[in-house]
Amino acid sequence: MDLGSAKLRVGEPYRLGAHWDGLGVNFAVFSAHAERIELCVFDPRGQRELARFTLPACTDEVHHGYLPGAGPGLVYGYRAHGLYRPEDGHRFNPHKLLLDPYAKALVGRLLWSDALYGYRTGSTHADLSFDRRDSAFAMPKAVVTAPNPLASRATRLRPPHSWAETVLYEVHVRGLTKTRSDVPVALRGRFAGLAQPAVIAHLRALGVTAVELLPVQAFAQDRFLVERGLRQYWGYSTLGFFAPEPHYAVEPGQASAEFAAAVRALHDGGIEVILDVVYNHTCEGDERGPTLSWRGLDNASYYRAAAETARFGVNDTGCGNMLDFRHPRVIQMVLDSLRYWVENFGVDGFRFDLATSLGRETGGFDPGAGFFDAIRQDPLLAGVKLIAEPWDLGPGGYQLGNFPPGFAEWNADCRDTLRRFWRGDSGQRPELAKRLMGSPELFDHRTRKPWASINIVTVHDGFTLRDLVSYQQRHNEANGEDNRDGASDNLSHHWGIEGETDDVAVQALRLRVARAMLATLFLCLGTPMILGGDEIGRSQAGNNNGYCQDNAISWFEWDAVPPGWDFRAMIARLTELRRAHISLRSEKFLHGATDHGGLADTVWFDEAGAALTPDAWSDGAAQLLMVRRAVLDAARNAVDVTLVLVNGSDTDRDFVLPAIDGGWRFEFGSDGDAVREPGAALCVPSRSICLLAGWVPVQHDA
Repeated sequence: MDLGSAKLRVGEPYRLGAHWDGLGVNFAVFSAHAERIELCVFDPRGQRELARFTLPACTDEVHHGYLPGAGPGLVYGYRAHGLYRPEDGHRFNPHKLLLDPYAKALVGRLLWSDALYGYRTGSTHADLSFDRRDSAFAMPKAVVTAPNPLASRATRLRPPHSWAETVLYEVHVRGLTKTRSDVPVALRGRFAGLAQPAVIAHLRALGVTAVELLPVQAFAQDRFLVERGLRQYWGYSTLGFFAPEPHYAVEPGQASAEFAAAVRALHDGGIEVILDVVYNHTCEGDERGPTLSWRGLDNASYYRAAAETARFGVNDTGCGNMLDFRHPRVIQMVLDSLRYWVENFGVDGFRFDLATSLGRETGGFDPGAGFFDAIRQDPLLAGVKLIAEPWDLGPGGYQLGNFPPGFAEWNADCRDTLRRFWRGDSGQRPELAKRLMGSPELFDHRTRKPWASINIVTVHDGFTLRDLVSYQQRHNEANGEDNRDGASDNLSHHWGIEGETDDVAVQALRLRVARAMLATLFLCLGTPMILGGDEIGRSQAGNNNGYCQDNAISWFEWDAVPPGWDFRAMIARLTELRRAHISLRSEKFLHGATDHGGLADTVWFDEAGAALTPDAWSDGAAQLLMVRRAVLDAARNAVDVTLVLVNGSDTDRDFVLPAIDGGWRFEFGSDGDAVREPGAALCVPSRSICLLAGWVPVQHDA
């Protein structure tokens, strides 16, 4: 097209973003406070500005214009004119090229330069000053995209896994395949690597029903990491809420196509795709951060300002800024983003990072906050899986159990209980009982179900399972922060020696405890989630904050599984048992009240087979426990009965078994593969957990 003679028409204020209609492109961008917004068009590589147009109209605080003859592949950015008055929250600077918040593809990368800042760096009260350097050379640009012709197919072909059937596998796109020898070299660490048959076969063999991918939305490489020679690996520094991360693509400019292909391949393998999304903050940081997009378009609307002065932002996220979910346009942007990933890629759900921030109203966290109300009534989004990380760093930030119906939540109480109990801490038996029953004290309200508890023992943030039983101290020296970053208390135990050791006894004990923790995860009611790599004993050498380690510290070592740490068969057996036994994945909370032919749905026993008394529950030294669960399986016309036996002590113990019609069948023991024949009693090895099962026919009246 001839940009020299091109003129913008008024166009339409909706939809936000850049949309091609076959004849031209409509541009629409929100700013309540900008006086004028310019559209800047660049060459295909984003290196040279070719034309600049003022968006000719503003409707309902949306600046808009239509460029006839433009189409997919057009490279663009914005410049916003307005007040530069930081004390009032306004940071407009037309010298700074701005990325469209609705950009669906990017060209170029962020090149760190002082020109990216709206103020003169290094001066006194620097952010109050004004910088006139043009930042375009250092900015990635947005690319106009064509509609996805397979979008409707993507939403129709999602695997039909109910929440009760779900087994989650949290994993990083790059780390999963970077060293897999059965994945072509060019595809390792890329979206295309996820689609490889060997990867999907591995997930299916484990019994995983859904992968929860660490952030795949476009993210920035933080300047302080670049200057240390490190990289933002996890991706919790979002630059674009609509664009897939470009460096996960094999071919430049093909991130969307390659991500869509990976989702289709996973779906074909029966695996759902859940995205870890970061809407609580952006990569722009605090008032000293760069002006890349939202800050330059309308800082006062997008970001939540401190009560004392709008110059500073609220930092409940610990990342310098916090999107203001009290503003309807912020909610709109996030909902539009979520719908885009569902409609265009077929994504099955989302895990919301620091989700308490998304529900913060003026008076604090509110389960009836505008964002939650909006997402729950949305006809598309209400039908996907929604998972909250139920905390942030602000006042009253820990909100586990307080999210509205429709949301599941990462259960840190489950994580901490499992770690404490198997470490041998006192007073943990009652806590373990709660976790085995799906944490009803947290989730059994407002018709919520046990699946709302996402049961975890390890996640990306913290020790891996192998490190959890090998280190008592963090070892984050490689992060360049003098080992001050990362959690200082991990409820871990090294069992006698810090780090790797050749001591056979210590190695055996670590394996026994790790297997017990992992097995307990699957025997709790709720939704189990395992950390990718735990099935092959992945270690980060004691680093519990590998967010900046895009190297062997974080990558999986598929061809170097340490002896004894191959847990793949064990996990496969546990997922098989969950599928077979409805009492292990009950869709309702069990409180001991329902009677199935004389069997209460839950009964607790001590090792002697006696029902636990209140005094017994208060015994802080107790480390032995049995729970019998009984749930009607209508498909079998029988009561599914399972018995979980827990021995957290350091000696083997005999458990007297409660009798059931037909007797018990040994199903699983975390201490190894030996099958034991249960009689009147069963010996449960130290620091292990066992599962017995039986079927009791339903008795019908004559």
